[in-house]
Amino acid sequence: MSFERKVLITGASRGIGKAILESFTEKNFYLVGTATSEDGIKSIDEVISSKNSSGKGIILDLNDDESLENFFTYLKENDLYPDILINNAGFTKDNIFLRMKDDEWSDVINVHLNAQFKIIKNLIKPMLKNKFGRIINLSSAAAAIGNKGQANYVAAKSGIEAMSKTLAREFGLKNITVNCVAPGFIDTDMTEKLDGDYKNLVATQIPLQRFGKTEEVADLVNFLTSDEADYITGQTIHINGGLFM
Repeated sequence: MSFERKVLITGASRGIGKAILESFTEKNFYLVGTATSEDGIKSIDEVISSKNSSGKGIILDLNDDESLENFFTYLKENDLYPDILINNAGFTKDNIFLRMKDDEWSDVINVHLNAQFKIIKNLIKPMLKNKFGRIINLSSAAAAIGNKGQANYVAAKSGIEAMSKTLAREFGLKNITVNCVAPGFIDTDMTEKLDGDYKNLVATQIPLQRFGKTEEVADLVNFLTSDEADYITGQTIHINGGLFM
């Protein structure tokens, strides 16, 4: 079977990543999604099969160099280098700055920034050869406004945005666009854990008076990979209901 494009989405088993995966099942794409657990892989495979799409889930731990190397080898041996790369996977280890441990800092920087450098560097050559590529890096509104207890996360996301601008300049001649999507408060399993009163308080600070939907973020990502967005590169596009303007 011939596919229009091959897509790689990291962190595709839940939340925003899962919504992005679901949005791409409507197209003639071969989809590769990553997760850190077998349960996550099962979730990815279920989404793909339930939509009669093609693809698979693959284990990947962004904080483990051996896992990354095995992943790159698998993609090469199975001719699965992506035309569209969505760097979505991430996690948080929050702590106020004076109490933040070295590993809390380094683990978040490794997963959000260093791993993205390694992924793009290892997967960019086929895009350059084919003179086509779409790279979307998930950032956060926190990179623009800061957030108490998240110095590590904010530093990593700010780094991603800066790196993306440089990559957009370096790869634009080869028809490769690089953009960031920066969500604000989005309804996910992570925000579900927040206290109800706190969520209501946060919502009052958002002009649209609500949290965003994962599907709304996925639609934006989908647009940035479409032909209609061919002339957009080097941008960080915020989707936050007006929380940050």
